[in-house]
Amino acid sequence: MDYLESLNPVQREAATYEGSSLLILAGAGSGKTRVITTRIAWLIDQKLMNPRSILAVTFTNKAAGEMRERVEQMVPGAGAGVMIRTFHSFGAWLMRTNYHLTPDLKSSFSIYDDDDSVSLLQTIFPDKTKKKLSPYAGWISRAKDYCLTPEDDLSSITTVPDFADVYSLYEKKLRAIGNLDFGGLISRPIELLESNEELRRRVRQRFRVVMVDEYQDSNVAQFELLKQLTGEGNSICVVGDDDQSIYKFRGAEVKNILNFPEQFPGTKIIKLEQNYRSTAPILEIASGVVANNSSRLGKKLWTERKEGSNAKVVYLENQAAEADFCAKLLEDGNLGGTAILYRTNAQSMSFETCFSRLDIPYKIIGALRFLEREEIKDIIALLSLLMNPDDVVAFTRIINKPARAMGKVTVNKIIAEAGRLNCDLLTAGNSIKLSAKAAAGFENFTKLYAFMDENIDKMPLAEFIAELVTESRLLEHYLKKDENTAQAKENNLNELVSAASGYGDGREGLSLFLEELELDREAISRKNGSNTGGGAAIGDENAVTLITMHNTKGLEFDRVIITGMEEGLFPSGREETPEEIEEERRIFYVSITRARNELYLTSCRSRRIWGRTQYFGPSMFLSELPEDYTEVVDGQIDEAYGYGGRREVSVGQEMKYKPGTPVYHEDYGSGIIAKSGTAGDQVYVIVQFESGRSGRFLPAYDSHLEIFGNDEWN
Repeated sequence: MDYLESLNPVQREAATYEGSSLLILAGAGSGKTRVITTRIAWLIDQKLMNPRSILAVTFTNKAAGEMRERVEQMVPGAGAGVMIRTFHSFGAWLMRTNYHLTPDLKSSFSIYDDDDSVSLLQTIFPDKTKKKLSPYAGWISRAKDYCLTPEDDLSSITTVPDFADVYSLYEKKLRAIGNLDFGGLISRPIELLESNEELRRRVRQRFRVVMVDEYQDSNVAQFELLKQLTGEGNSICVVGDDDQSIYKFRGAEVKNILNFPEQFPGTKIIKLEQNYRSTAPILEIASGVVANNSSRLGKKLWTERKEGSNAKVVYLENQAAEADFCAKLLEDGNLGGTAILYRTNAQSMSFETCFSRLDIPYKIIGALRFLEREEIKDIIALLSLLMNPDDVVAFTRIINKPARAMGKVTVNKIIAEAGRLNCDLLTAGNSIKLSAKAAAGFENFTKLYAFMDENIDKMPLAEFIAELVTESRLLEHYLKKDENTAQAKENNLNELVSAASGYGDGREGLSLFLEELELDREAISRKNGSNTGGGAAIGDENAVTLITMHNTKGLEFDRVIITGMEEGLFPSGREETPEEIEEERRIFYVSITRARNELYLTSCRSRRIWGRTQYFGPSMFLSELPEDYTEVVDGQIDEAYGYGGRREVSVGQEMKYKPGTPVYHEDYGSGIIAKSGTAGDQVYVIVQFESGRSGRFLPAYDSHLEIFGNDEWN
């Protein structure tokens, strides 16, 4: 049992615990992945557990793959038998395996992403724009995260009056097509297990042990799914850190981990507090900050790395000076080991401008993902339609690309006919009278579909997709549209073809390929470095990393610079609830614990946001830093610029812009008005978005901002 020898005593206790319910409270950098994988290996190797009876779920395919590899290294030949998946991948497996128990689900169902959900809503409300429908798609996704149906009280999601009706129509349409959206990968398995006692019994017998990694990131629906999977005779072990629960805007519920001992009586709590990443001063700072939160189970990180310098707090005039300061630090050559963290993506601009001017290589984590690109979604739409001829989202996207004289009115007529005849979309298109041009265009598309149908089972999947790229004439379409971007689109399509190699042939291989693409949306991005900027690729050891605080989860760097430490930016400065302030503090804690050796924190006197210069005081979180482990550069807080620099604007609220009113912004998503007022003769609103960011807008001039009132459909 060499794999146990590498564990410290507390880790070993967690890996070999034999009770039925275990909560491993794992601090940042405490080796939790090693513990959970060792526990799986120990159950198989020492307790003679059948690998097939173990289910381990996590939140990313990358993490699942790493867990699988580690188990295989410790117990060769056994790793492949353990089911290690993400929550959504497990839901897809369960529904595909048992689709026959659900009459409104096709065996070859497609999985809709956020953009697909908006497109589906457009087929229901053809006279509404994507801008109008996007917030509804977001609210539907959030409702499913909280296990809420259209018949439930949805006031906690949004107060827009007709949301329940829109949600209900969306769900009926989705089920009629026979596909699932991401929320449905969790909510539908719950529904199926709750209603089918025999299936629930079989699943519980199959998976005697259920383990969950990163449990602090689970939402209400995922907790409900766990309850369906576990009963008397099952063992459950969850691993997580309540201090690292930072995804509430995605539906994560910190109460899941806080209340776990109550939900599963007799739970043993084991705390992993020894940190193997950071120096003692960094851990003292992290522990000192997060100790101000009241909603936590409590732990204190420690390390044997007693050496290390204190954190540096730096006060600067503005974001240009902030970028220059960071550039100066990078003169020591440690670019690859440095990460610059910020609260919102908009803050990256000053660093990009400065570093480009100084020829400093940088990479941006969190740019446009590979699968969100036009050309990739177009080919996937064709493949999805092949798998499910009822897929109105795929049909709507691709039927008129390249142009086939199939306008919006014609497409909607075909969709309506399919519903009336209860037939697939191609049959419906051949059943109605079309104009001469539209009929010719539809015949052209029918021939393309016939090509796909005839050849999918005749050649390897990668070769089939390569042929489809040519046969569909999409490359020709992109070249005519913009010859400057056509080459990049062709390169991306080649990447997609390469990614398809290694899957089984035919429809079965295509189904697996499409499912894995949707459930591991970063896979190709990691491969081709498409998430980067500044001419640097991910993994480039000679490029500084620019990244939001949320995206740093699970990463570590030699040197971390946390920027934008200003009240009004981080935290946002609106009238936040105590729970919201605690989540912001957890975001700060996660950011601090990314640093191995050096930690810097910068705060600016002024910052240009939304086209206006705003003045700030230092973040409240800076006052929580333990003085023994921090050094202030360029003066003390009161000497730097104090707390009185922020300028207040008089408030003259109008009913249309009253606080709490739901809004949607094309670039920033859903939110609510936190405050409104007047500046001169202009009405402004301050909006708090679900992502955590806030912004000030002039509604009269911002066409991207949608205010939702009682007459939004009028």
